[in-house]
Amino acid sequence: MPSGPLRELTDPQPAAGRSAFPAALKRGTDAVLYSSTLVAAAATALTAATFLFWHAAVPFRLGALIFTATLFLYNIDSVLPYKYRQQAVLSERKLWLLRHRRGLFGLALGSLLLAAALYWADGWQHLTLFLSHLAAISLLYSMPVVRIRGRWRALRDLPLLKIFLIAYVWSAITVWMPALHLGRPLGAPVVLVLFARRFFFILNLALVFDIRDYTKDRLSGTRTFPGLFGLRATRLLGLGFLLISALLVPSGVPAAHLAVLSLPIVLGGLLIWFADETRPDYYFALLADGLMLVQFAVAWWVA
Repeated sequence: MPSGPLRELTDPQPAAGRSAFPAALKRGTDAVLYSSTLVAAAATALTAATFLFWHAAVPFRLGALIFTATLFLYNIDSVLPYKYRQQAVLSERKLWLLRHRRGLFGLALGSLLLAAALYWADGWQHLTLFLSHLAAISLLYSMPVVRIRGRWRALRDLPLLKIFLIAYVWSAITVWMPALHLGRPLGAPVVLVLFARRFFFILNLALVFDIRDYTKDRLSGTRTFPGLFGLRATRLLGLGFLLISALLVPSGVPAAHLAVLSLPIVLGGLLIWFADETRPDYYFALLADGLMLVQFAVAWWVA
């Protein structure tokens, strides 16, 4: 009888999961969270929040484009070979990805085809150069691009870089794409403030996931803020990013709305302060990604 991680790989329903949730509910929840469906919904929701700020209708096909493109990028990343050489830490999420690798690859390809069709149908070709650099960062994030000390490294492996790459791409997609769709200059003050506010908010969430991956990153040689400066300093840094985000208020926002708009920032502070790699996978996959849905909810409330 297999034991340890191998036994977990062959058991489709770990005992802890069976005792915590009905089997069908847990399988469905795992599928939504670990297939990056919630992440894709979060990217779409943040984009919609930007449209709501400008009191503009959210274009369905643009939302669908962002959803499918995000689904492709996150799932293609989850099936890359390097993910399966880093098996020193086999969390429940990691085991689920291992069991469903083939299905995730099919989901990634299907999402890519839909995203490409929506891209051409909506006439975004004139922005190919702009969007290509975001796609390049996203794809090269986990692919070897530079040789360091005889070993090929991905962008995410460069010291302290990965949280800034994540925040930049997410902010560009969820703020600049709506601005371009509405014909607003990217250098306009309100666009710059919205971009910076989103950027520092996402930086905090990226640190939360760095805390989740603390041991895995140390074992793989990826130098992150928790690995270099410790967990307490990382939490304080995340709170600092949130403070900057809270102070970046676009002009014209009524004072009465500031308390509601600050709710995701307060929740983000609680999230990082209590983050620890020993937390269940749902803490990160559900609460951290779900916090971006809260951003949409408050934008809808004040719109």
